[in-house]
Amino acid sequence: MAISSPGKVLFPNPRYTKLDLARYYLAVAEGALRGAGGRPNVLVRYPDGIDGEFFYQKRAPKARPPWIEVATIRFPSGRSAEEVVPRDAAALAWLANLACLELHPHPVRAEDLDHPDELRVDLDPVPGVEWQQVLAVSEVAHAVLADFKLTGWPKTSGKRGLHISVRIQPRWEFDDVRRAALALAREIERRAPKLATSKWWKEERHGVFVDYNQNAKDRTVASAYSVRPTPEARVSAPLTWDEVPDCNPADFTLATMPARFKQHGDRHAGIDQRAHALEPLLELFERQGLGDAPWPPQYKKQAGEPPRVQPSKQKKPLIEIARAKHKDDALAGLERWKKRHAKAAAHLQPADVLVDAMRGRYSTWTRTRVNLEHVPEELRPAQEPLDPDEKIFPSS
Repeated sequence: MAISSPGKVLFPNPRYTKLDLARYYLAVAEGALRGAGGRPNVLVRYPDGIDGEFFYQKRAPKARPPWIEVATIRFPSGRSAEEVVPRDAAALAWLANLACLELHPHPVRAEDLDHPDELRVDLDPVPGVEWQQVLAVSEVAHAVLADFKLTGWPKTSGKRGLHISVRIQPRWEFDDVRRAALALAREIERRAPKLATSKWWKEERHGVFVDYNQNAKDRTVASAYSVRPTPEARVSAPLTWDEVPDCNPADFTLATMPARFKQHGDRHAGIDQRAHALEPLLELFERQGLGDAPWPPQYKKQAGEPPRVQPSKQKKPLIEIARAKHKDDALAGLERWKKRHAKAAAHLQPADVLVDAMRGRYSTWTRTRVNLEHVPEELRPAQEPLDPDEKIFPSS
């Protein structure tokens, strides 16, 4: 198939082009399709490269080849969309031609959209947490999975975190899978309380957040071999557990992954050989006796869910610093605040700085907040006008 504007630069520093992106996905097509193939995908498009505007596209373009498959996804909001279902290398090349860097599949097959066949463990470090702590939590997660006779398949997220996928029998609905993931997250936290957390509210987190809500309906994550919008074009790299302790996410890029794939093949080639039952984790959920945990704000109030009120509105001294379309602008506003309030900033712990990636209907925006809990009361600044305070897009 033809690639339009093949010389279009998507990654400025290494000068990787749209043609480079297409060739990359063709080189790793077998593995990329094992992660995202046969599943409806949200498109994350960067038509002007990683330094330009990007947007989420749930609906498949109307102008598409007849051989591009789609599946109708229905969202918690009541809306629906026909999403792209890649089946072969040609579909990956077509997505690359749209400057779609990342593959964001739902955890369901196109043949059964109501029953996930994948439980997702997302180890997401809070700001300031080093990679070695993520690895330490991954060891705990591996041990928990093994104790419950579950096989986990680890991969770098391509950014700061690590993902673990568990193939499951497609017999449970999304709420059940999320409940199982929540039980898993709480067990990881119980075994490593200083390293990991299952707390949903950011101001309550520390260390590495085990994000169980990635298993809620309509949530997607970057799948194996996805290219991420980082300066060096990192990719989400499938690993064996033996590779995890010494891995470095920076080693896996658009340039290096094809050679690794050619030499070793897909490290997750066996992921579909066995699908697990969820009863052990669902039984653990009942034994824990902690009930449900908060859902993301766009979801309807769920039966048994605790009050959806941020702890900061109850007791935490939290102030908002910035809202910006671009993360760098929001972080620059945070740095200006720190300079204005240097004495207060000196008392902040890494987890006290909250950088929230807020997903709108078509793109993301960034909010920065500061928890003043560890700042002496006499040094705590009052809430100031946001800097910057940009207009924000409505949520999806």
